[in-house]
Amino acid sequence: MTTLPPRVLFGAAYYHEYQPYERLKTDLDLMAEAKFTVIRVGESVWSTWEPENGRFELDWLQPVLDGAHERGISVVLGTPTYAVPPWLARQYPEIAAEDATGKPAGWGARQEVDITHPAFRFHAERVIRAIVARYASHPAVIGFQVDNEPGPRLPHNHGVFQRFVDDLRQRYGDVETLNREWGLVYWSHRLATWADLWKPQGNAQPQYDLAWQAFQARQTTEFIAWQAEIVREYARPEQFVTTCLAYGSPALEDDEMTDALDVTAGNPYYDMQDSLTMPEPPREKLPRQWMAYGAWAVHLSADRIYASRQEPFLITETNAQAIGGTSDNRPAFNGQWRQAAWALVARGARMIEYWHWHTLHFGAETFWGGILPHSGRPGRVYRELACLGTEFERAGNLVAGLTPDADIAMVYSAPSKWVMRKHPPLADPDGAPDGGAYEGLFEPFYRGAFEAGRQVRILHARQLHDASGHTAGMAPESVAERHPVLIATGLYVAGDGMLDWLAAYADAGGHLVLGPRTGSGDHEARARHEVTPARLVEAAGVCHDEFSNLHADLPLRAVQGSSLRLPAGAVATRWVEGLAVDDAEVLAEYDHPHFGRWPAVTTRRHGAGHVTCVGTVPGRDLARALAVWLAPAPVGGWQDLPDSVTVATGTAPDGRRVHVIHNWSWHPATAQAPVDLTDALDGGAVATGASVTLGPWDVRVFAAEPAPPTEDR
Repeated sequence: MTTLPPRVLFGAAYYHEYQPYERLKTDLDLMAEAKFTVIRVGESVWSTWEPENGRFELDWLQPVLDGAHERGISVVLGTPTYAVPPWLARQYPEIAAEDATGKPAGWGARQEVDITHPAFRFHAERVIRAIVARYASHPAVIGFQVDNEPGPRLPHNHGVFQRFVDDLRQRYGDVETLNREWGLVYWSHRLATWADLWKPQGNAQPQYDLAWQAFQARQTTEFIAWQAEIVREYARPEQFVTTCLAYGSPALEDDEMTDALDVTAGNPYYDMQDSLTMPEPPREKLPRQWMAYGAWAVHLSADRIYASRQEPFLITETNAQAIGGTSDNRPAFNGQWRQAAWALVARGARMIEYWHWHTLHFGAETFWGGILPHSGRPGRVYRELACLGTEFERAGNLVAGLTPDADIAMVYSAPSKWVMRKHPPLADPDGAPDGGAYEGLFEPFYRGAFEAGRQVRILHARQLHDASGHTAGMAPESVAERHPVLIATGLYVAGDGMLDWLAAYADAGGHLVLGPRTGSGDHEARARHEVTPARLVEAAGVCHDEFSNLHADLPLRAVQGSSLRLPAGAVATRWVEGLAVDDAEVLAEYDHPHFGRWPAVTTRRHGAGHVTCVGTVPGRDLARALAVWLAPAPVGGWQDLPDSVTVATGTAPDGRRVHVIHNWSWHPATAQAPVDLTDALDGGAVATGASVTLGPWDVRVFAAEPAPPTEDR
């Protein structure tokens, strides 16, 4: 049975083979002094493991593992399949991944390969077996990372396309079924034979796009599961197998992929310095990047990783120093590394591993900063993280594997995100289609909950209801009991069963919140025949057939007697659905001569629960007000927090309650303790009602007695 040490693992990726001079002992001694308990090695250097075809050099890692073990530092060993060696690219040029135009990827970066190609698979399997057979028995190795950030490309190679056609044949049976299901009568795309199916280049049909994206994600899932099974042939029962996920990768469905792994591992990166200030200053639309912007987005990153398997997870990479390219250098303010690490732990991380130990002296990531600078001498980053290592040691098993609390749950839909990348309902400020439209529908609700001091649990749609039958799903009654509030926004790709599940959730006593585009499409991303929200109209007491994008925000006005307290300045943004009320209470309206004919927010009792419809993308004030209205008593008990202070609460494996309090600001702050607390780092006590003081960019960690079972949410 896979096991993990009973404390938060703490360390970094370590590449002794990258060092321009010998310093293994110095590095490992510095790690031990900083209370490191884990390093990750080996995943990036296939050409070092196998310099030439069939010639392996495996002994170079032995001193690293031996030295780590002597100092009580565990090791995660990686397989190097994401970084193809030049000899393999030269001898088998056909393994290069091709783009939609058929152009092969140029060599010289990484992940340039078609992961389904037999020649690549042959050599990948051979090097995996050589490495793992050599080192699986080493006592320092506690687990394996297969590959690295899989799914960054959508290869269009001939073999990939033919596998796609075969996959469609298995799923649909014959071309007439595909013609009907995809609506290929449109623009004369009816197929007479499978040979008529056109390649993805230039495709404009949404149903095709959805099937192609889903197929690509399944190829990534199969590739990682294939590697995991090879590794398990050699691994000891207590060793885990994982891969590290970059959650923005296009060919990735994280909840399906992690089914084949022992634990989820993710690589969250975040913009530092002023981006972590709360309250967050207003700014123009951020660039669509892979990094998180804002304290709320750091928590969202953690909650996305937790959601993959609905259990605690590992952080295999996160910010050490400056991240990004040569022109993007913003290392953290003092205290921010500590804040981010404790935020991740509070939301379920049981390993914090930085990328990486030493800043590189060459290569594309020369200025992606490590814990040590180019000089190799310990500096500010090392000192800050060494203090964090001491804190994790003091906290011990209290904070390892926390189950984070949730006031509000949210449904996440990868298929809806895939469709909206190419066919988005939202536009950028300049009117261009917004390829991040799914995030534009999902994130405002999450951010509003965070800024209102409410905690969120993300649940994949497939985890709730799996139409394929691959997973059992969750009973609506049990979800309603555990998660009394469930927001489903942007859930465009949804089968009848999924929508009926949502209605059953509300009927069982849950408060279902429907956001824009939910219930508009079916499982094939076809627009539904009935009025929206399809199959939920009776439960919601509203419907709509009309919707509009917005060029400017719309002010909102409160409705007399409404239980939703609408703050001054609350606005609707980006989108309006023309909700026609049949049997629902109106909570807020648009203050506009045209859009004012429709309500912005409605609610209705359904069975033992409620269904609330939000017909717009809520602005920050509206999103916060909705979160407070939906969850008036936060499960953690903290109320009336200063604008710069957040609290994350959860339950330790032994039942103790854990409270992690952050001050995201240059200014000291205080908060009032809702229960008796014991400081997990210095042992001090804080009585109920007493003030918890926080310095600038500070974080404090407390333990409390177990809550009664009725409070376990």
